[in-house]
Amino acid sequence: MNNTELHPLAPFLPAGARILMLGSFPPQRHRWSMDFFYPNLQNDMWRIVGHLFFGDRNHFLTSDGRHFDRERIVGFCTERGIALYDTAVEVIRLKNNASDNFLQVVREVDLRSLLDCIPDCRAIVTTGQKATDTLCALVSCEQPPIGGSVEFDFAGRRMRLYRMPSSSRAYPRPVEWKADFYRPMFEAEGVLR
Repeated sequence: MNNTELHPLAPFLPAGARILMLGSFPPQRHRWSMDFFYPNLQNDMWRIVGHLFFGDRNHFLTSDGRHFDRERIVGFCTERGIALYDTAVEVIRLKNNASDNFLQVVREVDLRSLLDCIPDCRAIVTTGQKATDTLCALVSCEQPPIGGSVEFDFAGRRMRLYRMPSSSRAYPRPVEWKADFYRPMFEAEGVLR
């Protein structure tokens, strides 16, 4: 029988955050290269962000290239107003891997509590299909196409949901291809100037 697993990280909710990026759930800890979101060195999230904001997909890697630089990422997200968490806080891994296809959500995020901590936030970004499915069920909104967005009302706010392609290498597209979807969202929300 598979055991339930609780989320190992606290939400990252910097003051003044305007965007809340939500994945599904972290991989198993032995796959982490840092103690933060999108920790797997095989995940492209911080390469996408490095490419878009600094013209260097390796910007957030440590000098030896073996880890992501947590302090640099935290500083960047704090400065740019990017909050991070996941749509699931408790899961069962149906297979002993990090695949969303084999992730059963036991308990979803308390989205209202997250948003209460970041009152300036008006945009949520889901970074994969499982995250999008979970969030749309939580807020009862339509799913936007990859790269698209929809508006919805939640907790007394008018919000915009952006659906981005997965940054996982299980979604085998080049970093630059994925970045082309993220760029308009970051520009529309005033994060990328």
